[in-house]
Amino acid sequence: MNKNNSTIKPPSISGDTFQINSFEEYKKLYEYSIKDPISYWAEQSKKLHWFHPWEQVLDNSFSEADVAWFSGGRLNVSNNCIDRHLNSKGDQVAIIWEADNTKDSKSYTYRELKHEVCRIANALKTAGVRKGDRVCLYMPMIPELAFTMLACTRIGAIHSIVFAGFSADSLRDRILDCNASVVVTANEGQRGGKALALKSIVDKALQGISSVHTVFVAKRTEKEVTMKAGRDIWLHEAMARERRSCPSEWMASEDPLFILYTSGSTGKPKGLMHTHAGYLLYALQTFEQIFNYQPGDIHFCAADLGWITGHSYVIYGPLASGATTIMFESTPLYPDAGRYWQVIEKYKANIFYTAPTAIRAIAKEGNEWVEKYDLSSLKSLGSVGEPINPEAWYWLYEQVGKSKCSVMDTWWQTETGGIMISPLPGITEMKPGSATLPFFGIEPCIVDENGQEIKDTQNNNGISGYLCLKNPWPGMARTIYGDHERYVESYFTQYPNLYFTGDGCYRDADGYYWITGRVDDVINVSGHRLGTAEIESSLASNPLVAEAAVVGIPDEIKGMSIFAYIIPSKEGVAMKSEEELSGILKQQVRQDIGSFAIPSNFQIVSGLPKTRSGKIMRRILKKIAVGEYDDLGNITTLADSSVVEELINLRK
Repeated sequence: MNKNNSTIKPPSISGDTFQINSFEEYKKLYEYSIKDPISYWAEQSKKLHWFHPWEQVLDNSFSEADVAWFSGGRLNVSNNCIDRHLNSKGDQVAIIWEADNTKDSKSYTYRELKHEVCRIANALKTAGVRKGDRVCLYMPMIPELAFTMLACTRIGAIHSIVFAGFSADSLRDRILDCNASVVVTANEGQRGGKALALKSIVDKALQGISSVHTVFVAKRTEKEVTMKAGRDIWLHEAMARERRSCPSEWMASEDPLFILYTSGSTGKPKGLMHTHAGYLLYALQTFEQIFNYQPGDIHFCAADLGWITGHSYVIYGPLASGATTIMFESTPLYPDAGRYWQVIEKYKANIFYTAPTAIRAIAKEGNEWVEKYDLSSLKSLGSVGEPINPEAWYWLYEQVGKSKCSVMDTWWQTETGGIMISPLPGITEMKPGSATLPFFGIEPCIVDENGQEIKDTQNNNGISGYLCLKNPWPGMARTIYGDHERYVESYFTQYPNLYFTGDGCYRDADGYYWITGRVDDVINVSGHRLGTAEIESSLASNPLVAEAAVVGIPDEIKGMSIFAYIIPSKEGVAMKSEEELSGILKQQVRQDIGSFAIPSNFQIVSGLPKTRSGKIMRRILKKIAVGEYDDLGNITTLADSSVVEELINLRK
């Protein structure tokens, strides 16, 4: 990654939902949001519908990891996402479901959405679910998943969605941790033309668990499954018995809304708990401003609802704003590499948000897949999940957006609830590979190993260190469910009075932030701290490379050395030898970063171990690189576990 000051001017925007019209206005409003966050967030809170007004904007004990937003207020998330839109948008489409097989796709208006949500809410109440109860959702990307999320919020139940790719053991751990009494699943899932046996996984997970008294089963396919008498209920049959009206529970601002588990590579998963008012306001605010949402826009976020991106930018942010949002059940490569673009053309989507991994995978297939479709409706593009390398950024900007769309390279976490650092469309000059500048109310800082904030150097060459956050924001997770001590230890003990993100960061001369990867993805080679994202970006910038992943491995001389896995492009495959390709790539890294960053080992591969959300499992790559083949941990969440066997065979 070349950290220079070259910028790309943002395309112009139109619409009336923005508070600002220029970069100077952004700076003034940002400064105001930092100096007087109470007044700023009090004003933003007017975007929500309150049953009872709040009494205090912020009760702040940030240093003790205990904050509360909008205390005294009463509201309901389902009411904010559905009911308040009915008078003006009752017949507007709320959710477009783009099924794995496009012939199965359906749309639901806001009025229809209310009816479906209320029926499920009543079915949950009939099953004994009450305010504060935990409901575990282990479902494919079908409309019933969105309906059930909103049904839980309507009656005050706490939903915990477990991505429908986790194993029975992983599901079991999460059910036990939150003490769920009800599980909602489907007989099968459908993804990429393949069936996923979800109900059988649930049955296995629930063996010996007595706390779960009801399992609702949505019927996604015609596959027959075993139904346990007295426990299992077909969801469509339960809904048919219920009314399509259900009152919204008055919820306190700080009442728990949902629990979402992070799937850490080691240790017990962390159940991050978000609350009603602050989370919803932050999701709404970031959605509208970072994507320049205008009434009537069609929003396409390709994330699964099993992850925070799906929560915030498929369901809660868009629906709270009264938008039309697309739920995508399939994969970017099914039935071919044109699937995303086919969806955009079909629905005339205006906003598109996906992961760099997906972009790189599609780009590898050639530009012809983009050129087949009319993408002229697009105005905003977004990247999420990991730092996007400049080459993928340019491909997205030029090939997909035709250099007419802003690219929102967003940085945030499950813990933050919403986007923290990102360009604003039409406002922020973009730097490919940089998340650019913080959102309103967000005050990042970069600290050294001792927790001391690093100031800009006199020669203005930029600074590197650990990314922290100085002040609370409404969307932040309030705790780890059932283990607040672990929450404090995970995020607030490393550096007193700061939230530690766990990411390394570089801030350039213009104040732009470049995320260099997780601290545990930082490789220390002979005293040089190198972010994996930086090296991977350099490798991927070469036209001979389709994708790259690097890990650090022990080295007797350097402490650590760099091991690179390379997926060659079509041109790379045509090279005469792997030795020739690695020689060219060494020169590439030497040119972009320096000789100290050159990988010591190169492994040419056809694929990388990735979760279905597109994240590369570097812990697996690291273990394979050092020959620890028998200690790879849980690989059931991988999109294609056969990749692991291939990598092991190549190393042996």
